[in-house]
Order: sequence, then C-alpha cells, then structure tokens
Amino acid sequence: MEVNTNFTENAKNDFHLVVKARQGDQKAYADLMVRYKDSIYFMILKMVNNKEDAMDLMVETFAKAFEKLEKYQPDYAFSTWLFRVATNNCIDFIRKKKLNTMSIHGMLDEEGEEKPLQIKADTLNPEESSIKKQQTTELKQLIEGLPVRYRNLITLRYFDELSYEEIAQNLDLPLGTVKAQLFRARYLLGNIINRYNRDDI
Repeated sequence: MEVNTNFTENAKNDFHLVVKARQGDQKAYADLMVRYKDSIYFMILKMVNNKEDAMDLMVETFAKAFEKLEKYQPDYAFSTWLFRVATNNCIDFIRKKKLNTMSIHGMLDEEGEEKPLQIKADTLNPEESSIKKQQTTELKQLIEGLPVRYRNLITLRYFDELSYEEIAQNLDLPLGTVKAQLFRARYLLGNIINRYNRDDI
C-alpha cells in the first residue's frame, strides 16, 4: 500500500499512522483516535442530538474502523473513510430507533457488525409476548457466561435501564471506565451469542 501523491500533508500523516496501526502499533491507533475523536463526536451529535448516544456511537465508530482497517485503501483520505464509517453507523442507529424496538444495542456478529436482539415493543400479541419472555430468559442465561463485573454492567445497563452516570455512581467507578468496560462486555456477550447460535444449528 502506497501513499496517494495527491494527499494533503495531514492526509499523508494519517496514512503513515494507518500503516503503523496495521502493523500493530498501539500508539498509532491512539494517535488516530485523538486526532479525530472530537470532530467525529460533534458530527454524530448533530445527527442524533443526544450526548450519551453520540459518545456511544463515537466509540463504536472507532472500534469498527480499527477492526476493518485492513479494508481501507488510499484512494481517498483516511479521514474521509472514517467519517463514512461514522455516518453509516449513525444511519443504522437512527433506523433502528425509528423501528420502535426493544434491543440490546451493540451485540457484535462475527464481522464486528452490530446485531441487536429485536422484538417490536408496542405490538406484541400473546404469542409474541411469550417468545419475547423466552428470548429474555435465554439472554439472561447467556449473560451468566460473562465474568462477574461484565455481567453486572450488562444487567444494570440493559435490564435495570440505568444511565452510564447512574452505573458509575452505583459502582463507584469513573464514567470512562464504565463505558470502556460496557463496550468490552457487549463484545464478549456477542461472541457468546454467536457460539450459542452455531451450536443451535
């Protein structure tokens, strides 16, 4: 992979960081995130108009971008590609919100894509309600496979429906720690669900 000679100096610097990040340089990852996290956050905030959702989506954007970094090609600047990842992530989020569903957001499939468990919230007939209860029970059983600290975080966030701030206060943890550990918890739970689904086939 060679740098595009039409790139600006900033784009060339990003390119060199991407090359290093692909080679496993953690500082390069961090430098890219520091460089763009604020602009990505504020772009997302304009789209979703909610600070907590914007912060979640910003973290997810970088997670997805770094997981797919091998797919980036220098036909265009890294920043252009990154903002496209962020925009697509927001569009998916907004579309799911408009579906009026109950979901465990942030479940990840084998490709690193979000894969929520969804059941319509306001139109459940008795049969659908029974299925929803069964799925909720199964999900709680799968959560038991998580380490205790991650299990507690998932329960507080998605079953007790506490905000990040409330979880941080209840557990006496920094807000950033809660968000980081929840991201990790969702990823681990996604892996457990994937294994469960494969075993069911």
